[in-house]
Amino acid sequence: MRNKHLIIGLVMLTTLLSACVTHYHVTGVTRTRVLIDDSYDKPVPQQVTDFMQPYNKQVDQIFSPVIGKAKKDLVAAKPESTLGNLMADIMVWAAKDYGEQVDFGVYNKGGLRASIAKGDITIGDITDVAPFENRICFLTLSGEKVLELMQQIVYRGGEPVSKEVKIFATKDNQLKHVTINGKEVDPKASYRVTTVDYVAHGNDRMTAFKDGTQKREFDGEEDLTRSIFIKYAKEMTAQGKIIDSEVEGRYIIVEE
Repeated sequence: MRNKHLIIGLVMLTTLLSACVTHYHVTGVTRTRVLIDDSYDKPVPQQVTDFMQPYNKQVDQIFSPVIGKAKKDLVAAKPESTLGNLMADIMVWAAKDYGEQVDFGVYNKGGLRASIAKGDITIGDITDVAPFENRICFLTLSGEKVLELMQQIVYRGGEPVSKEVKIFATKDNQLKHVTINGKEVDPKASYRVTTVDYVAHGNDRMTAFKDGTQKREFDGEEDLTRSIFIKYAKEMTAQGKIIDSEVEGRYIIVEE
């Protein structure tokens, strides 16, 4: 973790210094292949370590506080996983803070960039899981579009969905049927959904979201998915709860 934050700090510092220089102009571009091997695993030069030391202290102060505990390792995988289920459920959990009542939540597995190890959870751990500037979003989909969305999720081999959803699909990625809160999806009904803005714009091939209506998006730091995860962890800790999640059959493989 320390080396990771050191690299991030160096990149940020280099970017800042580069932004201050305006008298250089590009006169040409060349390229070459760079072999990435274990030579890059050598210890960081002492001169660099000394230079970054004061910044490391600041980074540690931000990322090292423990804010929760995990009952077991939480990992992201398809078609269903402990970490994916947790994040989708957290999005539904957060809806109350926005005055929303949602039918289900969707996250994207590609947005989960690390795992949570059993034991103490730090702010840095959560930042590693959700490093992107993705924010919570709410929108309404018709039942017809929900079915289209679920087929797109099945095509992708599964994406995190909240506990309200059960997807039944074949081994060759064909949607058989789906239930929400124990009921078959009504094509003529409307469903309120929470997800991340990146997905709500139709990315990760979940294009059914593009037809969403009554969309609510946000731009605050507190609306970032990692900020919401951090808030969730703190609240669970305040209630004396250990964070846990199970693979519980939200995505079920059936015979064709």
